[in-house]
Formats: sequence, structure tokens, C-alpha cells
Amino acid sequence: MKYATIGTSWIAQSYINAAKFTDLWELYAVYSRSDETAGTFSERNGIQKYYTDLNKLSEDKQIEAVYIASPNALHYEQSKKMLLARKHVICEKPATVTTEEYIELKNLADSMGLIYTEAIMSMHVPALDILKEHIKKIGRISSAHFVFCQLSSKYPGLLNGTVPNIFNPDLCTGALMDLGVYNLYLIAELFGTPLTVLSDSSFLHTNADHTTSAIFKYADFQLTLTCSKIGQGFAQSEIIGDQGTIGIDSISQLTGITLRKAKQKEIAILVPFEEDRTEIMSHEAKFFYDCIADKSNKERYEHFHETAIKVRSLCDLLRKQNNFPF
Repeated sequence: MKYATIGTSWIAQSYINAAKFTDLWELYAVYSRSDETAGTFSERNGIQKYYTDLNKLSEDKQIEAVYIASPNALHYEQSKKMLLARKHVICEKPATVTTEEYIELKNLADSMGLIYTEAIMSMHVPALDILKEHIKKIGRISSAHFVFCQLSSKYPGLLNGTVPNIFNPDLCTGALMDLGVYNLYLIAELFGTPLTVLSDSSFLHTNADHTTSAIFKYADFQLTLTCSKIGQGFAQSEIIGDQGTIGIDSISQLTGITLRKAKQKEIAILVPFEEDRTEIMSHEAKFFYDCIADKSNKERYEHFHETAIKVRSLCDLLRKQNNFPF
């Protein structure tokens, strides 16, 4: 199936590599605002077709689907444009800034017989089913903590006086939108919508959040969330029960998952730690293809959207509680 990419960042390259890994996708064209960047990126990936005009890309009948990896603030507009051009869309997280935008695009896709989804690798890896299975083995859950603290490679530039995209709130970015989305997906998928949420964010001089934390209250346990882009964390996320504890090294990839039973020294490795993103990301590319090619995948597709809407709603709430500028 022929597809195009909007964006030429490292994440776009990672998705291209992952889609190629599946043997299901053919990269047909790429888009960048810069002719030089688009040309270089297309040549690097062994294709000749590239665009610097989104209208022309949308009019190309050879393109069946589009992967969008532009700045967050452009996701809604570009996704809508491609859907109206009758192209299936997979958009990098966060697919939209608000819940209302997400629901609108999902309904638009449905009305046109198209597939619209978010690129979030953790929801499609086999490790998610392994995690769900072993949660049943740790007894009554008393608490959980999901942490994703990753020192941004763009942080030195910020300290030197520039404003990188990832720290520019005009582009709807920051720790919550970049990292916290992964935490929220796992929270929504495993435990659903909490009864109450209490949160706090700390902001840079650009007014982008560099750290956001929250406490999610469920009927009989509490879960805490922490995400930060100005410090590198090394602690595992944990789900703690009265019969054991599950540890997770990577919230975004669901790798490095361990199980330690209460009063036992042995640690079972459920999912080894893995740094190669290609195979991990390939599952979201395959999910996208399967949803287009196989209508029997509808139940899984709809379940994903139910979770995505819960995530959007939680994200809306956290931003409102902390007076985000967007």
C-alpha cells in the first residue's frame, strides 16, 4: 500500500523504517516545507517523489495513506485535509490537542469509510497483552506509579537562548504532550477513567511545562504520574499488589517488564529491555494496515479509539488544572 509522510524528523524516519519492516507498505512520497530538506529526505529513503505543497500531495491519487509527524499544533488541520482528500491517516501522538478535535476527525473518517488513528507504539506491542495477563497475578493493587522522565536533546539549545519546537507552547508541546501521553495511554488502557485527578505542572520561561505530575484516584487504589523533559530518570514504573509487583523500564515501548512476587527474591523477566525501535514501532504500522485491509479488525479499532478519547479527556483536564497556554 502506497503512503506518504508529512515531516522529515527522526521520528518520521523511524516510522519509515518500521513500515518497511512489515513488508506491507511502500513509501511513495515525502513532504517538507523546504525543497532541499524534502529532496534530501526522499533521496535518503530511495524514492524520487517529494512535495513542498500540501495541496499537491493531497491531490496525488497514488497516495492511499499518510503518516503525519509535523508539530503538534498542525496535526488536526493536516489530518483533516488528508481525510477530506480520501486518504487514510495515522498521526503521531498527540494526534490532536483536544478531545473535540479527535472526535471530529474520527467521525469524519467514519463518514468517508477511512481509517484514522494515532501512532502510539505502546498500545500495539505484544508486551501489552503480557502485562495485562500478569497484572492478574499480583493480587489486590494498592498503588502504582508511572514515570517517564527523559532529558531532551533540545534542552541545551533552550539554555543557550533558542526556543526549540518541543519547548514552544505555540506548537502545543512540552512534557505532558510529548511524554505524559504515554503514561496516560497505559493508565486509560489498564485502569480506565479515574474518579478524581489532582495535578501540578512546572513551567519554563517559554511557558511550556517541563514537568507534570498527577495523582489519579480509583475506587481502592491511587496511581501517580510523573513526566519531565529536563532530567533523565532511571527508576522503573511500578504496579504494586499484595502478591507481587510489576516493574516497567520503558513506559513508551513497554520493554524491561519484570515481576517480583511478595517475599521472594527471584525476579521474573516478562519482557526484556530493547532499544531497537524499528520492530517495536512496526506493530503500529501493521495495525494501521490491518484496519484498512481487514474490516474484521473493527472491534480492535473501535477499542483503540475509546482509549484514545479517554486519554484526550485526561490530557484536557490536566492542562485545564494547570492553566496551560493552549
